[in-house]
Amino acid sequence: MPASDERRDQHDLFGKHRKRVAGTRAVGFCSAILSLPRSVMKTPERDRLPPAFRRIGWSNLLAQLSEQIALAAAPLAAVILLAAGPAETGWLQTAQTLPFLLLSIPAGLIADRASRRKLMVASEALRTLSLALTVLLLGLGQMNLSLLALLGCVGAIGTVCYSVAAPALIPTLVPRTRLADANRWLELARSAAYAGGPALGGALVGWTGAPVAYVLSTVLSIWAVLLLAGLPKEELAARTGRKLLHDLKDGAAFVIRHDLLRPILLTAVFFNIGWFCIQAVYVAYAVQILGLTAFEVGVTLGIYGAGMIAGAGIAPALARRVSFGTMIVLGPFGGFCASLLMLGTVWFPSPILAGFSYFLFGAGPILWTITTTTLRQAITPNAMLGRVSALVMTATFGARPVGAAAGAFIAAYAGAAACLGAAAIGFLVQLLVILLSRVPRLRALPDMA
Repeated sequence: MPASDERRDQHDLFGKHRKRVAGTRAVGFCSAILSLPRSVMKTPERDRLPPAFRRIGWSNLLAQLSEQIALAAAPLAAVILLAAGPAETGWLQTAQTLPFLLLSIPAGLIADRASRRKLMVASEALRTLSLALTVLLLGLGQMNLSLLALLGCVGAIGTVCYSVAAPALIPTLVPRTRLADANRWLELARSAAYAGGPALGGALVGWTGAPVAYVLSTVLSIWAVLLLAGLPKEELAARTGRKLLHDLKDGAAFVIRHDLLRPILLTAVFFNIGWFCIQAVYVAYAVQILGLTAFEVGVTLGIYGAGMIAGAGIAPALARRVSFGTMIVLGPFGGFCASLLMLGTVWFPSPILAGFSYFLFGAGPILWTITTTTLRQAITPNAMLGRVSALVMTATFGARPVGAAAGAFIAAYAGAAACLGAAAIGFLVQLLVILLSRVPRLRALPDMA
């Protein structure tokens, strides 16, 4: 059979498989999304979050969904339309994540010196522009891999600025006692987008082609911009006239010296190293060692998003029963247990173990994200919230390529099983770091330093 015919057959089989997996996951996603408005409507008026936050909450849901659809459509478009291979899609993913490593700190400095509302509007508008240009180039048949990577990088710049500005703006709109509730809603929306966005994007690409997926992503992003534009103007802190480097030094010193923020930062770094050590080898390991089909691999990965939704959903009930410090520790503990389950598949190859592992990887860390974001917002002076959020994001996202590279290196020289063992050690370290700190002893949300 000629190589072109074989490639065409592989693409056809790949497309049929994507339709089946995406259709199954899209149903669950739609149910999760539809349940959000009903839950909000049932909330008593006195317990509702401020209208300004609700604007941010809905814009966050739309922006996250738009991003996940585009992130799913990009590699599919590269493979199906541009005949890209694994190396090309790897470089595409690198381009789409590089701004998180390079631009988080500059974005944080801007967030502490300018209007955070305007920064969020401009960031999402930039992402809208990159999506609209992608639609245009695809429609004209002028898209190539370099342009797809460039536009994905531009869109990621908008995502970075949005992600840094939002946590810094929310404490100015939400009472301190409601910060945990606000962060839970944001994480619940993000979880729903992570669970269903890739399925919806894959289904649209498989059924109607990449342009339609990007059109929907663009429309959702425009909607998010309109919601953000309606936010009230915030009062800006007086300019100090200090240099950017001095501001950055102050933010770093605050995190390093703080006995609560420092262990949280180190825990997040080790968690991400271990997590991406697993991510680097899981697909190949699942197919070659566990004997999973492509469909079963997709199901186990989709369970991760389901775990995120479950974790965000039970957060209020847990918060009423355990201390604030215990809530924080549940995230690293869940990650460690999940890594042991994944390591257990070396001796007991089972898709059930792998799926349960991914569920815990989603459920535990989402509790960590909600509680540590709330803690960071409560104890950090508002004037440096942007810088502190940016430093945390840079350290944690910077650890991801380190973990992926470590996983690839260990797997190449010692095998995938050794890689899973190394990841479990990393998860043990992150659990010990947080357990040996003052964080577990927190009974309630502490006061600002």
